[in-house]
Amino acid sequence: MATKYPVPSSDKIFAMSCTNVGVGPGGTTAMLARVSIVDYRGEIILDTYVSPTMQVSDYRTATTGIEPSHLLSPDTPAFSQVQQLVADLIKGKVLVGHSLWNDLSVLGIPHPAVATRDVALYQPFRNALRTPNQVIGLQTLMWHLMCRRCQDGQLHPVENARAALDLYRTVSSEWEGAIAIGNWPSSLPPSTFSRCYL
Repeated sequence: MATKYPVPSSDKIFAMSCTNVGVGPGGTTAMLARVSIVDYRGEIILDTYVSPTMQVSDYRTATTGIEPSHLLSPDTPAFSQVQQLVADLIKGKVLVGHSLWNDLSVLGIPHPAVATRDVALYQPFRNALRTPNQVIGLQTLMWHLMCRRCQDGQLHPVENARAALDLYRTVSSEWEGAIAIGNWPSSLPPSTFSRCYL
C-alpha cells in the first residue's frame, strides 16, 4: 500500500533553532541574530551570527550570550545572505524544531507545513505533560520527557536544535507512522503565523 507521506530518510531531516535580539522601543520586537541548523546526527550544518538590519535596542545578552561585537564584526554575514543560505539548505528537507513558527518568522522564510516536525505542537508530548492546549517550553519538555537539562545558562541555538531533534528521534517511528496514514499528530501553529507555512 502506498503511503501518502512516505517516511523521510534521515538525510532528509534537519533541525533548526534561532536566537533573536530585540529592536524597536524597549527591544520587544524580535530580530534574527544567530541561526543554527544540525543534521539528523546532530552535526552542525550551519551556525552563524547575522548582521542586524536595524538598530538593536536590546541584545538580551543575559539569555542570548550575544554581544554587539558578534553582530557588528565585518565578518558577520548580511541577513539577506543568511536568509538565502537557510532557504537553500532547508528546501526539500523535513524541519525539526521547537516553536518553528518563531524561527521561520524572523527568517522571513516559509516552509511546507507537512515538512515540519515541531516538538512544541506534538500532541502526545502535550498529553504526557497534561497540557493538551498549551505550548510547552523546550526546557520543560526535555526535563520531563528525557530527564535532561537544557537552556540552563544561556540560550544556545545548536543545543536547542539538538534537543528538539533528540525529542523527535525518541518518537520518530510513531510520529512518522501517524503521518503516513494521514493522521496528523500535531496541533496547528498559531494562526497569526500562517504566512510561515506553505
